[in-house]
Amino acid sequence: MKLSEIKKILRDVENISFKLPNGELVPSHFHVTEVGNVNKHFIDCGGTIRNEEVINFQLWNENDYDHRLHPEKLLAIIELSESQLNLADNEIEVEYQGDTIRKFGLDFNGTEFLLTNKQTDCLAKDKCGISEPKPKKNLSDLNKKNSECLPGSGCC
Repeated sequence: MKLSEIKKILRDVENISFKLPNGELVPSHFHVTEVGNVNKHFIDCGGTIRNEEVINFQLWNENDYDHRLHPEKLLAIIELSESQLNLADNEIEVEYQGDTIRKFGLDFNGTEFLLTNKQTDCLAKDKCGISEPKPKKNLSDLNKKNSECLPGSGCC
């Protein structure tokens, strides 16, 4: 989810809740303790220098059970961060601590913000000898009329 998307959602919802990938809700007395810009400048395993930028939200909760972050307050925090940090309309990454600090993607299901699992990936598969998976074909399709297995046809 991009920054512009969360701002639009926050203008239309009455409450904010975040759901973890395992279905548990982040306690409703959470705080957004940081909104920031994270720039990752790195070199991949194929030798390509890369730059990635994300907007980072850090969620935190403590024994402040009476605290509730309202949509208009989070929107104000985001808008202040945009003006002070010159934030671009980048993807949002959410940090939240369970047993350890985890980083999540962000989605919305119409009522709750969903913290989504993030995955690693090799960005230089072509240089590492990792080939893209071949498209799978059904054996029943191979028996259809005019489906001869010719060199270059991709059937084998």
